[in-house]
Amino acid sequence: MEAAKKLSVARPLPPPRSLAHELITRLTADITSGNIPPGARLPTEQELIAATGVSRTVVREAVAALRAEGLVVTRQGVGAFVPENARRPFRVDFGRLSSIREVLEVMELRTGIEIEAAGLAAERASATQVRNIVDCLHMIDRALKRGEDAIDQDFALHCSIADAAGNQQFRRLLEHLGRLIIPRQTISGGPGLPRQRDPDRRCRAGACRHAAAFAQQPQALSGIRREAWQCD
Repeated sequence: MEAAKKLSVARPLPPPRSLAHELITRLTADITSGNIPPGARLPTEQELIAATGVSRTVVREAVAALRAEGLVVTRQGVGAFVPENARRPFRVDFGRLSSIREVLEVMELRTGIEIEAAGLAAERASATQVRNIVDCLHMIDRALKRGEDAIDQDFALHCSIADAAGNQQFRRLLEHLGRLIIPRQTISGGPGLPRQRDPDRRCRAGACRHAAAFAQQPQALSGIRREAWQCD
């Protein structure tokens, strides 16, 4: 147990944050830094309870979360071990986006993926999916005219294009990112930024022109997505 005393988990946890979240964070740090190397066993349940002062429920919740992340494997009656290929999965942690630059980086990631989804949708969309995309654009326009932020309608547009791409991974990624992919949701009204209730009407008019064109020519979808990014 001497080596375990050097680990970040071998000290009491502070109460302000979720204890399970704090324990997960510390164990993850020890695993990804190599303090608990591949093949090594995590401290036992009793050792973690004694070292951190948390309950058995908290320890089990933390180990279950690490197992779901692929950072540990459990062996019944033996304990939890770090696998040889332990690697933290990709995840956008919106709670840690502390600057506009970080938010914009997520937007750039999303844009690169969605432009490709739009291209695939232009090739693969059915007539029903085309009508759904156009309907979503019209719903955005109506919501903005009512003075609403149209965030839900905008997200529905993103999802309708992802669905039309014929690749479920696009939709899964959007659902992971959620409505925070809409810049008005993430940036408007932030510190030092004025809140704009009604985006540039020219952008809305342009998007609707693209919608009308798309009803006749599916390749216009790429124009919809590029203009939507400029106007979000």
